[in-house]
Amino acid sequence: MSDSINSFSSLGLIDPLQRAIRETGYTQPTPIQLASIPLLLEGKDLLGCAQTGTGKTAAFALPILQRLDANPRRAAPKQARVLILTPTRELAIQIYDSFKTYGRHLRMRYAVVYGGVPQKTPSQRHVRRG
Repeated sequence: MSDSINSFSSLGLIDPLQRAIRETGYTQPTPIQLASIPLLLEGKDLLGCAQTGTGKTAAFALPILQRLDANPRRAAPKQARVLILTPTRELAIQIYDSFKTYGRHLRMRYAVVYGGVPQKTPSQRHVRRG
């Protein structure tokens, strides 16, 4: 992959994330990813809008994963290091799956929890990577 200005490698993402991106089959970042990832890696706040299917989840998930990896402290018992709130169960599952996919080469745990079903069922999925 070239290091052109429109490549994922030009965004400053760490190698484990770059590998996951390549394995997923993505070759070039979308406009929302190009605009947001560098700002979020710097720790800046961002409000971004884009159509469905433009890679918004990766636009925020990749910088979150990289910043968590850079500060590998463990969460306190029964506490999360990141909390992402979504309006629907389906979106929560999609974001969870994206974090697992992009973070597959990182040593992190992910969970999704949503209401409407008893606890300790598929509504509460835990995955350990690495």
